Amino acid sequence: MSKLYVFDHPLIQHKLTYIRDKNTGTKEFRELVDEVATLMAYEITRDLPLEEVTIETPVRTATTKVVSGKKIGLVPILRAGLGMVDGILKIIPAAKVGHVGLYRDPESLEPVEYYLKLPTDIAERDLIVIDPMLATGGSASAAITLLKKKGANNIKLMCLIAAPEGVQRVQSDHDDVDIFVAAVDEKLNDHGYIVPGLGDAGDRLFGTK
Repeated sequence: MSKLYVFDHPLIQHKLTYIRDKNTGTKEFRELVDEVATLMAYEITRDLPLEEVTIETPVRTATTKVVSGKKIGLVPILRAGLGMVDGILKIIPAAKVGHVGLYRDPESLEPVEYYLKLPTDIAERDLIVIDPMLATGGSASAAITLLKKKGANNIKLMCLIAAPEGVQRVQSDHDDVDIFVAAVDEKLNDHGYIVPGLGDAGDRLFGTK
């Protein structure tokens, strides 16, 4: 069964407040999203398997631990997901990055695919699908479905803010995918935006309207 993890770390919550603030400009917004992505990546990788190795410290031989060769893949949903990739790569620099391009039809609010490019060894990787906003859940669910069709079998979803409707949609469609968020907000409005949310994450990241 899919699990929902809400990161209540004080630094994440502090930075999320300024991400939400409508007076935060593009440069600062981008930097804050990058920083929160790094903090969330630290939390989301807590269960990575370890193995023991023997090294020489300046003092003596020591048996210590390293991550046991687990391959990670990052799959941002274009375009807003791009804003979180660099923050994650800071602590998982060996991760490969694929891209899923989806846009939301303004009438039906359903996702439409327009781009897909993935690592060739996707089936061997633990994948983290990245999208700042989990609103209706349609785009995230569609992206996960695409990845599964391409052979992915270990997927996590990472978002800044979720609406209850989006969480329910993903858990209903993909009960094997855990969801990691910094906050679950109140609801969606009539236009499919999260309330109180932070507005349009893509527009705020890239300075567009």
